[in-house]
Amino acid sequence: MDFERFEAGDSVRLRLAHEEIDGIYLENPDSSIVLLKLKSGYNIGISKENILAGRILKKYEKEERKEDGKNESESNKRKIGLVITGGTIASKLDSRTGGVHPLTDVNEFRKFYPELFEKAYVKKIDVPFMIASESMSSERWIQLAESVKKMLDDEEIEGIIVTHGTDTLHYTASALSFFLKNLNKPVVLTYAQKSIDRASSDANLNLVCAVEFALGECAEVVLVGHASINDDYCYALRGTKVRKMHTSRRDAFKPVNCEPIAKVYPDKIEYLSSFKKRNNGKVVLDTDYTDKVALLKVYPGQDPSILNYYALKYKGVVIEGTGLGHVPSNDSLHSWIPLLKKNIREGLVVCIVSQTINGRVDPLVYSNGRELMEAGVIFLEDMLSETALVKLGYVLGHFGWKKNVKEKMLENMSGEFNERLSE
Repeated sequence: MDFERFEAGDSVRLRLAHEEIDGIYLENPDSSIVLLKLKSGYNIGISKENILAGRILKKYEKEERKEDGKNESESNKRKIGLVITGGTIASKLDSRTGGVHPLTDVNEFRKFYPELFEKAYVKKIDVPFMIASESMSSERWIQLAESVKKMLDDEEIEGIIVTHGTDTLHYTASALSFFLKNLNKPVVLTYAQKSIDRASSDANLNLVCAVEFALGECAEVVLVGHASINDDYCYALRGTKVRKMHTSRRDAFKPVNCEPIAKVYPDKIEYLSSFKKRNNGKVVLDTDYTDKVALLKVYPGQDPSILNYYALKYKGVVIEGTGLGHVPSNDSLHSWIPLLKKNIREGLVVCIVSQTINGRVDPLVYSNGRELMEAGVIFLEDMLSETALVKLGYVLGHFGWKKNVKEKMLENMSGEFNERLSE
C-alpha cells in the first residue's frame, strides 16, 4: 500500500491479518516499519509487509490560534505553563546519526504529545535553553528559575511543567526548591529514559501524569515519573528528597528517607503524605548562589591533604562520609582530623552526609563523630549529598549568612530534612 500520504501526527487505522490497530503515525527513519503511538501511550513498530491496508482517520492540523491565543476547544480548559530545557523527553531520533536531537518546535512537540494538549491549555511555552542535563550549571538553574517565576506570576496559569534530562534532574529539583520561596502552585519536573518516537517510551505517561499533578493541590517543587517499570502510574517525589538510582530503568528516580508525596495516574491523584498546599501568596525569587562549593567522597586510605586544595579554591565542602558520618581518624598517616581543624579554623565550611544514602548521620555514637563535631564539622542529618551541595552553594551565596551558616544549613527550608525515617 501507499504510505506516502501518511504524515506525522495523522490519526490512522491499519488493518493486519487478524486485527485493526488505531494510533498516531510517527516519523520513523526505518522505511520498512510503520511506527504508531497507541492510545495507551505506548509506541509500536509494525513491519510494512504485515500491513494489508491503512487509512487516515484524521489529518494532523497545525493549531491555529486566535488573537487572544486560544481557540474554541481550549477556552474552557485549565491552564498550565510548559518550560522545555532539553533531555530525552524533548528529543526524537536522528536517523542520520542514530542519536537524538531536540524537539524545539511547539507544533512538533504537540504531534508527539497530543494528550498533554488535550488535558490542559498550555498558555505559555518557554525554551530558555536546550542542553543535555550533564552540562547543567548554576547559571542554567538561575535562568530556569527566572523562567518558572514569570509563569508563576501569571494568575491564569495553575501549574508549571519543566521537561529535563535525567542525569542531573535531582540537582535542578533541589536548586528550584531553594530558589523559589513561598511557592504557591505546583512546579513539576519530568523526564524520559527513552525518546517518544522509540517503542515502549516512558515519556507519555510521565508527561500526562505531570499535567495531572500540575493541576493538583501540592504547591511544591516535585519530580513526577514512573513508579515502576509498568505503565500504570507515577510517583510525585519531593525535589529535595529524590535521587536517580538507575541508569536506564523507567522508575530510575526513588524517594530517599521519605515517602512519595502521591501516586499520580493520568486521571487522578492519590496523596500519600503531607505537603504544602497551593495558596494565593506571592512567590519570591531568591537565586543568590556561589559555585565555590564541592562534593568530596571519602574512601579508605585517602590522603587528607586534598582538604588543603579545596581550602585554597572553595568556600565550602560537603563530605560524603562513611556510615554515620565518619572520616579516617585513628591512623596518624591518614587522619583527617588535624587538617579539618586547621581549615575550618581558617574559614572553610565543612558539612558531612552519609554515602550510604539511606539513614542519617550521627556524631554522638562513636568518638570519631564527636571529634568531627568538636572540629566544627556540620552534620546534615538525613540530607542527600546532592541536595547538600546545592544548599551549601545557596547558603554561602548569600552575603552575611556565613556567620550563622550552621543554623542555615540545619534549617528545614524546603523539606530537605525528614524527622522520622522509614525502615
